[in-house]
Amino acid sequence: MANIVAIVGRPNVGKSTLFNRLVEERKAIEDNLSGVTRDRHYGHAQWSGKFFSVIDTGGYVTGSDDVFEKEIRKQVKLAIEEASVILFVVDCHDGLTGLDKEFANELRGTDKPIFIAANKADNMEKMLMANEFYALGMGVEQIYPITATSGSGIGDLLDQVVSCFSEEGEEDPDAGIPKIAILGRPNVGKSSFLNALLGNERSIVTDEAGTTRDAIHTRYKLYNKDFILTDTAGIRKKAKVKEDIEFYSVMRSLRTLEDSDVVIVMVDATRGLESQDVNLISLAIKNNKGLMIMVNKWDLIEKDHKTMQAFKDDMMEKLGENKWIPIIFTSALTKQRIFQAMELAMAVYENKNKKIATSKLNDKILPEIEKYPPPAYKGKYIKIKYITQLPTKNPVFAFFCNLPQYIKAPYTRYLENRMRENFDFQGVPIKLVYKKK
Repeated sequence: MANIVAIVGRPNVGKSTLFNRLVEERKAIEDNLSGVTRDRHYGHAQWSGKFFSVIDTGGYVTGSDDVFEKEIRKQVKLAIEEASVILFVVDCHDGLTGLDKEFANELRGTDKPIFIAANKADNMEKMLMANEFYALGMGVEQIYPITATSGSGIGDLLDQVVSCFSEEGEEDPDAGIPKIAILGRPNVGKSSFLNALLGNERSIVTDEAGTTRDAIHTRYKLYNKDFILTDTAGIRKKAKVKEDIEFYSVMRSLRTLEDSDVVIVMVDATRGLESQDVNLISLAIKNNKGLMIMVNKWDLIEKDHKTMQAFKDDMMEKLGENKWIPIIFTSALTKQRIFQAMELAMAVYENKNKKIATSKLNDKILPEIEKYPPPAYKGKYIKIKYITQLPTKNPVFAFFCNLPQYIKAPYTRYLENRMRENFDFQGVPIKLVYKKK
């Protein structure tokens, strides 16, 4: 069994701060407002030569007005089932509460090792107050006073946690795995799509915009292909972002875009391609990401045999020169074409990593150049001698010629179109550079 540590407890005790401390990265959003974390959030950590995964969870609460309360409790229970060690986080400032006792009763049903971390023990008085948590009656030998913000006391806690692991674990089990990010405006169905693919509730889904806050990473296998899917918070225009939490959610989403290999921009079929979607597409192209558009909620559209083509034509017009971006029409609710969407995402990933032999490039593209050579500039003729693909992460092709400085943008577009006709670069931005020969 993998080494997995679940961080659990009531809201606002510092679970996300501890999570960020363990993974040594600010992956989870931290805020003094309770209920910031909703979905299960994964990261990787190591201590004393042992590697393990860490799960951050939402605050366990009952009887509140929060519409997400029931779903958060479900996510917490799934994390407990998945974990090999449980870190029950409590708060020295607030002391022992009724909700702590209630949650302790939930944990009594598990036979997994449980460690109680008394957080916010930032002075001697608070450290002594940690002893009152023995009253939880969890049968633990020791309460561990810690301060997640500074890291105080966490070393002693981790010494005990890693002693429960029988194996060393993998340093980064996700290394080298393709990363696919799902981005789009709020409430277009990103979390519903992820849940439909997985067949379980990985992300909380409601009709309320802004349900997902953190970027939620999930390892997924389909047809012997292994990849990481990331559900992200919906991205609105800057002017509409009022809360700090939403601001940080959007920042996480944009960072996920930068870290990914392929970006799925999800569009609401009832609203069509909007300016914010076009901005996201432009950002993905600027970052040299593989790209596809997934039109969700297709089941809500009244259609005939021409509807899909008309919809596609309208989107292509808005995309301008970027007509190489593939479009697929889906419904996460009815599961229509959701697996074809993932096949398309993997095809885009393969195109992004494609290497074309120099001989093949020259055999196909030099005749196209002879048919339509670069326009002469001030009476000087430009001659392209040969082409090769450069050893870069993204497709970049070098055209060697006598006067590279005189080749203009319209001819570059002509060459790019010929490249795309002869070699399948669907969904991938390609770059052409000119070098002196």
